[in-house]
Amino acid sequence: MKASIIAGLLAGVLIAGTQTSGEDTMLATGTTAPDFSLISDKGDTVKLSDYQGKNHVVLIFYPGDQTPGCTKQLCSIRDDYAQFKEKGALVFGINPADKDSHRLFAQKQGYQFPLLVDQGQKVAAVYGTKGMMVKRTVFVVDLQGKIIYAKRGMPPDSEILAAIVGQK
Repeated sequence: MKASIIAGLLAGVLIAGTQTSGEDTMLATGTTAPDFSLISDKGDTVKLSDYQGKNHVVLIFYPGDQTPGCTKQLCSIRDDYAQFKEKGALVFGINPADKDSHRLFAQKQGYQFPLLVDQGQKVAAVYGTKGMMVKRTVFVVDLQGKIIYAKRGMPPDSEILAAIVGQK
C-alpha cells in the first residue's frame, strides 16, 4: 500500500526539464535541446548542433507521412515557409517513416524543408514525443540550443513564428 502511494506521488512530480500531464512527458521550454543526428529524405545527415549559433530550428514531430492531419500541418508550414526563412529559422519534420516514404511525401506536397528519419523513435523518446505513434509536437530551438517553444498538437504558424526571437 505504501509503495503504491509513493509511486503515485512520484508520478505527479515535475521532473526537471519536462512538462508532465498524466503519462504525457515532453521536454519543457528552457531545456537544452538534446543533440541528434538523423538522415533526411534526401539522404543527407542532419545534426542539430550544426545549427547552434546560426539558426533557430523548428522541430515538428508528426505521426505519419501521407495522413490528413500531418499533411495539413506540414502544408501550412510549407505555405508560410518564407516567413520562417525571414526569421532565420530552419524547419525539420521528424517521424519514424523511412527515407523513401519521406521523399515521396515531400515531393508530392512540395515541402522546402527536410523530413528526418527517426528509426525506432529514438529521438522522439528523448524529446518526450514517443508513443504508439509519434505524438504531434512542435519545438523551437534558439541560437543557444535552448528550447524556447514546446507545444503538442497543431499550433498555428503565427504562434510558432512569434516564439522565434531575433531576425537573421
